[in-house]
Amino acid sequence: MSFNHKIFADANILVTGGLGFIGSSLARRLVTLGAKVTLVDSLIPEYGGNLFNIHDIRDHVTVELADVRDPQAMTSLIKGREFLFNLAGQTSHLDSMTDPMTDLMINAAAQLSILEACRRYNPGLKIVFASTRQLYGRPQYLPVDEKHPLSPVDVNGINKLAGESYHLLYHNVYKIRACALRLTNSYGPRMRVKDARQTFLGIWIRHIIEGKPLRIFGDGRQRRDFNFIDDVIEALLLVAAAPASEGQVFNLGHSEHISLQDLAALLVRLNGSGN
Repeated sequence: MSFNHKIFADANILVTGGLGFIGSSLARRLVTLGAKVTLVDSLIPEYGGNLFNIHDIRDHVTVELADVRDPQAMTSLIKGREFLFNLAGQTSHLDSMTDPMTDLMINAAAQLSILEACRRYNPGLKIVFASTRQLYGRPQYLPVDEKHPLSPVDVNGINKLAGESYHLLYHNVYKIRACALRLTNSYGPRMRVKDARQTFLGIWIRHIIEGKPLRIFGDGRQRRDFNFIDDVIEALLLVAAAPASEGQVFNLGHSEHISLQDLAALLVRLNGSGN
């Protein structure tokens, strides 16, 4: 699908989580479209933000070091914007189980606070919320569509569901122009490879480079789909530009999938060594 890219020219755009993998990639694309881009990030090490991710566009964007859990800061930043790409979040499923309150504050409470600021100070803002496929839990059928039952299996999934639900509620009740994309595993340049907090593929790539064995849990027959980052960015822009997306949720996945065993073998083959 295509859309009118000119809608972003000179647009005043705010990106939360803007120094992370997806946020920085989106910023790079928005700059080429002529947008006025402000990136918000807390630069908490565990969450993936890194100024290096925007080193080549640093002079073309504004960076605000702020935490989405700070209502006063977010209220100030939301005023006057035309688009909000709400990408900030705690993504680690394991961390959500060991520190559930932090996950709650970032993925649920902070989202409600942001929406309240939009309702009060910028109700015409278009919001795109980065949700997750984890809301579905274990698939009851394949392919998983947007009508699949929601049954998250960890604290992160429950809190992300709450955050998404707040966006839809504020659309239904207050006509806030919000929509959500349920993302699956994203990969590409600037992806986090330090650990598995964002996707297991990142740490697998690191282990391959370092000559460490890849650990596969279970029998390796579990299947996953992956989105290249350029496709993720185009999807974010598409729903932001489309009035028909308001109040809707969309799965963003790939028609092709691969087993973990085959993926590990592919990485070993591409690297030329490993196990």
